[in-house]
Amino acid sequence: MSENLFPLDSEKSFTDQKLVGHNRWHGDIPAAVTVKPGQVFRADCREWFDGAIVNDDSADDIANAPLESVHVLSGPFAIEGAEPGDLLIVDILDIGSIPNESGPLAGQGWGYTGVFTKNNGGSFLVDQFPDAYKAIWDFEGGYATSRHVPEVRYRGITHPGLMGVAPSNKLLSTWNSREAALIATDPHRVPPLALPPEPRSAILGSLTGAEFDRVSNEGARTAPPRENGGNQDIKNFTKGTRVFYPVFVKGANLSFGDLHFSQGDGEITFCGGIEMGGFVELKVDIIKGGMEKYGVSENAIFQPGIEGPQYSEWLAFSGTSVTLDGEQKYLDSDLSYQRACLHAIDYLTKFGYSPEQAYLLLGSAPIEGRLSGVVDIPNSCATVYLPTAMFDFDVTPSKGGLHQINPGIGAPRTANS
Repeated sequence: MSENLFPLDSEKSFTDQKLVGHNRWHGDIPAAVTVKPGQVFRADCREWFDGAIVNDDSADDIANAPLESVHVLSGPFAIEGAEPGDLLIVDILDIGSIPNESGPLAGQGWGYTGVFTKNNGGSFLVDQFPDAYKAIWDFEGGYATSRHVPEVRYRGITHPGLMGVAPSNKLLSTWNSREAALIATDPHRVPPLALPPEPRSAILGSLTGAEFDRVSNEGARTAPPRENGGNQDIKNFTKGTRVFYPVFVKGANLSFGDLHFSQGDGEITFCGGIEMGGFVELKVDIIKGGMEKYGVSENAIFQPGIEGPQYSEWLAFSGTSVTLDGEQKYLDSDLSYQRACLHAIDYLTKFGYSPEQAYLLLGSAPIEGRLSGVVDIPNSCATVYLPTAMFDFDVTPSKGGLHQINPGIGAPRTANS
């Protein structure tokens, strides 16, 4: 086993650790650890809310989730010799939850999926699901099951939802300017159009004093993906993946976290996938001058790993760019994917799942989401593929009639939902 360069004590909060990570992007956050090109190392990761979400049958914790505190990231890791203009090579050698252990923290034998309220982040289907819901998933032998979504069992495609490098000050200023301009077009929208810098609850590694105050007011929130990688939530970003990141600051300052035991394409519930804590084992290297050499001036490129289940049988649902009210939109692929997801949710309710259970399942299970047609005006077509093997019953249409599940205790919701 490689050396753990970022150990986390499960009995302490993220800010009380020997090494403190961060939850904002800024090039002036000091590196916590320095590694050499070619070095293999391991790091612990806390789930993105640092223990705020608990293993129970209520969604009140999801409704009150402290979004200003996320994501708690391990790092930054400076790579010796990395300079702006280089490409950073990151190989994901291993990733997982803490094995054979149960405890109060997600990742110690369990994880969770949640739907945020409209007033606190929302989700991809926020208009249809404006309230908070949660599902707890138990891990055993690489499979996930849930008392809240019965009669399904599947292998996860475990991956870090978030990994990226530090932005230069120029790039950070670009992010903040363009996102502020977007917010200004509808400043009172719920959910908001973007998340501006927020000093409240900022965690900035070893920074203190005036530098902490300055960086906390400038640092970018970690919620969206950007040119540095960040919160891309790519489900195939798993063991065996090789990533090439553009380097914007000396040392690159690599950080990562937001581990998922599993996730469907799109992470449509927002508090999506199955959130967990755990560990990541990496190897890093550098291609000098790689940004210009390979034309990677922004946004990482990667070779996906092949870890996880290899499903061969699917039940697919399609959607087009027409609203639920019948209004025609022009090649709106976002809307098409929403309609495909709603089609799948409606179908699953016929077997006895509540809409909330079906939605939580689509966010967490390794579904495939595809843009199937984007040229045939006025309708784009998006599709959602459900692996049939994850159900304990035949989920396909048949002459024999519908199987009815035992709904169990259902998906936890807030007390006022």
